[in-house]
Amino acid sequence: MIEAATFWLRVAAGLYAVGLLHSLLVAVRQGQSAFGVALNAFRLAVVLHGVAIIDLGLASGHIPVDNFYQTLSLCAFLIAFSFVVTEKRYRFGGASVALFPLVFGMVLVSALENPMTPSQNEGFRGALLVVHILLVLAGYAALFFTALSALAYLTQERRLKSKQGSALLERLPPLATLDNMLTKSLGLGFAFLTLGLIFALMWAFLYSNDSWIGNPSITISIFTWALLLIMMFLRQSAGWRGRKAAMMALAVLGCSALTWVTHLGLESTLTP
Repeated sequence: MIEAATFWLRVAAGLYAVGLLHSLLVAVRQGQSAFGVALNAFRLAVVLHGVAIIDLGLASGHIPVDNFYQTLSLCAFLIAFSFVVTEKRYRFGGASVALFPLVFGMVLVSALENPMTPSQNEGFRGALLVVHILLVLAGYAALFFTALSALAYLTQERRLKSKQGSALLERLPPLATLDNMLTKSLGLGFAFLTLGLIFALMWAFLYSNDSWIGNPSITISIFTWALLLIMMFLRQSAGWRGRKAAMMALAVLGCSALTWVTHLGLESTLTP
């Protein structure tokens, strides 16, 4: 039954990935055209996820919370199930942009409790790390542009409120344009860093076993990603725009800078 539970959990992770793709498209394109497909895939994933947990529980004879992975899986299932029930009753689809990636990430980690043994090929190992680094750098570049847009927004807002003229500041784009620039660059940063984090987790699981848990580099990376996730949720569900979004964008950039500093030692600290 343990093998069956692992299989169904990995199938569920694949279906949850459809929801992740939808969230990334929303973040980049600000569209909801694929929400129906993603929601149906998410619902099916919840069912299969539940089957996996039941199989594992029957095999162990109790609720499967014996380790970090099983506890994380159960927590992800409860979050996913709660969302499905809430969305059906209250049509709270706006939360999906944050919940879909969150649940996918949790289930991905859970599904790799007993990872398939890969070929210990240095080329493959290096390729995973290179793709991760490129995605993270692209994400940081987008976040840097987000921060510039946020600073410009705050400066322009202050100039308009104080009604002070300045030949330099008058050349700044309108507030609506700056807010749109912030939204687009934030979406790209979220997409790139989400994919970069996935590749980092894959690398860590395949080549570091459990030694990644508690590593400061990965912990801070996940914290930074969580801040982005919260910001995406607030913009989609609570309508955060303007000054609030600009201030949080600067906070995210500061956390990203700290992440980069600790990330410099990622390979050396995770190498077995």
